[in-house]
Amino acid sequence: MKRLHRLTAILVKLQSKKIVQAAELANKFEVSLRTIYRDMQALTDAGVPIGAEAGTGYFLVDGYSLPPVMFTEKEANALLTASKIIKTNNDQSLINEYQEAIDKVIAVLKTTQKEKLQILEQRVFTYNREKIKPSTSLSVIQQAITDFRVLEIQYTAASKEFSKRLIEPLGVYFTNNTWIMIAHCRLRNDYREFRTDRIINLIETQELFPPKHFSLEEYYKKYAETYNLYVSS
Repeated sequence: MKRLHRLTAILVKLQSKKIVQAAELANKFEVSLRTIYRDMQALTDAGVPIGAEAGTGYFLVDGYSLPPVMFTEKEANALLTASKIIKTNNDQSLINEYQEAIDKVIAVLKTTQKEKLQILEQRVFTYNREKIKPSTSLSVIQQAITDFRVLEIQYTAASKEFSKRLIEPLGVYFTNNTWIMIAHCRLRNDYREFRTDRIINLIETQELFPPKHFSLEEYYKKYAETYNLYVSS
């Protein structure tokens, strides 16, 4: 992680909690304690009002926030509740990215709002009985969709057949606790659907494909009956 990115992330973390320990930050960003101490000094030198308590950790002077984004308590509550639901899906990358977004939301709240959110966080619970195989590729797939980037995947179909493919990702949807990617498969030269939990390995290539007109609604109208919504063969 580049230092500027880390400093920004540290600032967000400081704003999301009352007290943050140096060891916690070192572990999160996989750097030494000495590096965290230097980062804290750099933020202080830049004018960020950081306080420290021996044996406790670092904190921001109350009232310091990241302008201009502000959230109401109800908006923050809705986002926190959504994060609980997100954690029941099978893609860890989505969970991680959403948690980073929640940290940024909490960072701009007042102290009293943070305290209320902590209460709510402990009193909202979701339960999913079904054990599902996790995936970790959704964030990369979403980025590839908007960048028009070709992906290389190693994939195991429902028949246990293994294949290596170059695909042009076009869309994703969530059903039966599983994320499904719709893509143009160069191996089959047609649209195919891929369960993200069956992707063994995924590589972002340097190749970009020409933007295609794609509509989920049109896709279903045209291909639902033909393919009966099967997942890639």
